[in-house]
Amino acid sequence: MKDFKIYEEMLDTRQYNALRSELIEQNSADIAQLIESVKVDKAVLIFRMLPKDMEAEVFAELPPDVQESLIGIFSETEIQSIVEELFLDDAVDFIEEMPAGIAKKVLATAKPETREEINRLLKYPEDSAGSIMTVEYVDLKSEMTVREAFSRIRRTGTDKETIYTCYVTDSERRLVGVVSAKRLMLAERDEIIGDIMDDTNLITAETLEDRELVAHKVNKYDLLSIPVVDMENRLVGIITIDDIADVIEEEVTEDFQKMAAILPSDKPYLKTHPVLLAKNRVVWLFVLMAAAMITGGIIGKYEEAMLALPLLGTFIPMLMDTGGNSGSQSATMVIRGMALMEITPRDFFKVVWKEMRTGLLVGLGLSVVNFVRVWITFRGHSEYSEDIIRISATVSFTLFFTVVVANLVGGILPIIAKKCKIDPAVMAAPLITTIVDALSLIVFFALATALLL
Repeated sequence: MKDFKIYEEMLDTRQYNALRSELIEQNSADIAQLIESVKVDKAVLIFRMLPKDMEAEVFAELPPDVQESLIGIFSETEIQSIVEELFLDDAVDFIEEMPAGIAKKVLATAKPETREEINRLLKYPEDSAGSIMTVEYVDLKSEMTVREAFSRIRRTGTDKETIYTCYVTDSERRLVGVVSAKRLMLAERDEIIGDIMDDTNLITAETLEDRELVAHKVNKYDLLSIPVVDMENRLVGIITIDDIADVIEEEVTEDFQKMAAILPSDKPYLKTHPVLLAKNRVVWLFVLMAAAMITGGIIGKYEEAMLALPLLGTFIPMLMDTGGNSGSQSATMVIRGMALMEITPRDFFKVVWKEMRTGLLVGLGLSVVNFVRVWITFRGHSEYSEDIIRISATVSFTLFFTVVVANLVGGILPIIAKKCKIDPAVMAAPLITTIVDALSLIVFFALATALLL
């Protein structure tokens, strides 16, 4: 994090001209970080020092709570200036994060045509490609010459989110090809766009397509932007790489939270109230606490075995932890593979076969080491010396079984979840651990009862 103390000192000593000169040289993301770190009255002062062409860039980088605070202080003229300068996708993101009253106030200040475009984009489902696209792109016609294309780019490119990729459409706005700025610069000025554009294997997204799938396409084909089309292949917008990066970050964060049995939250940790943190955690903790009673019930059922051979209790934490860790490893690998679309529900039996073999190898190694460890540790105890081989065998076989089952459960459950249209991350560590714990305890006590008692 950058050190902004010198800028805050300049603000406190009212060196406004010097501060403005410094801010102009800074990146918009760094200025947003400075604004976020100071009180709202100073934040407003800093923001008003910025040149008009920087205001929208900095505002788009601010977190929603800071944006809301500034909007509450800005005049209608200032709000309108920001909204009109923002790229449409940034304006939509900003309005979606605002309370209804603030959103209504912002929309009321926008020009009618801007308000109409924003409202149109707001109608798309939250997780769809349409919700994150922008309509500010460069479109060309196939009959244009390169010279005419450059003229159009110079005339309209200032207000577009990107000019690195231009989209070629027909008279009915259907996408017929794409042409990069590099290809245009290397072409002769009299060449026809239709002759130099790429019109084969066009990678597109549909307006209602899940944005996570769109992010996968952009990543797979190394795109800087992807065109968004409707059901009739009409070009309606584009999604740029910066928005795809935001989608990937949000999806990864959400998966981490679900894998830790926490309800997803879109607020940063330090800005989330403890009440909300507790609310997001307590539901799953209640579920897992209830599930843990199953393992407690199993231990209670074999209370006599525990009383007859108290040594059994010392192995329970090891068995449960190893099973949970093994299952979590498998689940993490499978969930990652599914997120990258390397694994689909059709690969169910491939995953079962791979995790079974992996579990057999890992379980065999751990059980052999554990057999030796238990035998060395307890062979000198007179009360266990006669049963040391059977004790070692019981613990080691249970460990072997636990690892194999944990690998299978960890690999299978996320795929089942995907097939049932449930987020695979929900089937991660906590739920897998509960299932594996119950199965391993049943096997452990069943073997101990048969071999030792």
